[in-house]
Amino acid sequence: MNNSKFEEIASSLKEAEKTCMAIDAVSKSNPELEIKDAYKIQLINVNKETLSGKKVTGKKIGLTSIAMQNLLGVDQPDFGHLLDYMEVQSNKIDRSTMLQPKVEGEIAFVLKDDIQGPNVTIEDVINATDYVAAAIEIVDSRITNWKINIIDTIADNASSGRYVISDKKVNPKDMDLKKVTMKLYKNGEKINEGVGADVLGDPAYAVAWLANTLYEYGVVLKKGEVVLSGAITAALPAESGEEYKAVFSELGDIAVRFI
Repeated sequence: MNNSKFEEIASSLKEAEKTCMAIDAVSKSNPELEIKDAYKIQLINVNKETLSGKKVTGKKIGLTSIAMQNLLGVDQPDFGHLLDYMEVQSNKIDRSTMLQPKVEGEIAFVLKDDIQGPNVTIEDVINATDYVAAAIEIVDSRITNWKINIIDTIADNASSGRYVISDKKVNPKDMDLKKVTMKLYKNGEKINEGVGADVLGDPAYAVAWLANTLYEYGVVLKKGEVVLSGAITAALPAESGEEYKAVFSELGDIAVRFI
């Protein structure tokens, strides 16, 4: 498949995001696409955003749970790019600006040093992390009814949508990230709960995986970037008028409201 086709697919995904009008799965009409092709499509849109003046603020890791990997028939996570316009202001989101958002509670890593693969370890990640914090990621898919496989979500910037991070900053060396608990509430009602170990066994391992995978694409995790390490529990569909809160054992809580 040539670059003009990649450009065409990237443009259709970006148009779907801007207009909030979902499109059919790109994998359905382009069955020959491979994972490496999907990342090329993702990067086309990321590069266009940065050329227009937007800033990459970090990365996100997806498909970190066995349940989600089984659902999409894969045995690996994926990654996407976070940009400045995705950061939620005042903990409020205009629901009309998103297609079919879902809320996830996550542990965010904010880096004090660059992390570059190919042999990054959990210890390397902890040493390079300035602090960890409670976070909510709002994933969104530009594909109709979330009917996606791994090709679709990667091309669609790993279904990135919005994110919000708590002001509370905690040194990752002061806790066992695997044992951090999280409860996710919708309108004050607890819907689900989990622990850090539900993210590939250790959220810091997820970040190490990311750094080592990015090496294959010539990308480095940079000082000051945010890394969303992956959903601790199942994502919850969000609608206007709803409030979601993620309550963490050592990290405090973070909330977001859809208006």
